[in-house]
This record gives sequence, C-alpha cells and structure tokens, in this order.
Amino acid sequence: MDGTKRTNIKPGLHVNIVLKEDQRTGTLTEGYVQDILTKSPTHPHGIKVRLETGEVGRVKEILPED
Repeated sequence: MDGTKRTNIKPGLHVNIVLKEDQRTGTLTEGYVQDILTKSPTHPHGIKVRLETGEVGRVKEILPED
C-alpha cells in the first residue's frame, strides 16, 4: 500500500517512518500508528503520523501484518 495516501493509513497499522532528524540519512523507524497528523488526502513525502511510542515522522512503508 501507498504511504502517501491518507486513506491507506489507520491507527494500529504497522509502518516504517522517517523521523525529521533522519531525513538526510533515510533511517527508518518501525512502529504502530497512534495518530494521523497530515490533514490533506495525500502528501508526496508520506503521511505524517505519531507512533504509539510518541515518535513523529512520515510513512515510508506499510508493513504486512503477521
């Protein structure tokens, strides 16, 4: 699924995000979506979310559920 479309992102979804401080390196942070922060239906760099850990970043990958 596409991490640039808000309709694909739901609370509890398992994702990889890029934190603001990791944008230069592209380091991914894995977690579960708590809140969707982007209000627009799409964003070219990924929908901004808050993970259950409190970390905020843009969705780069939606991971398959086990």
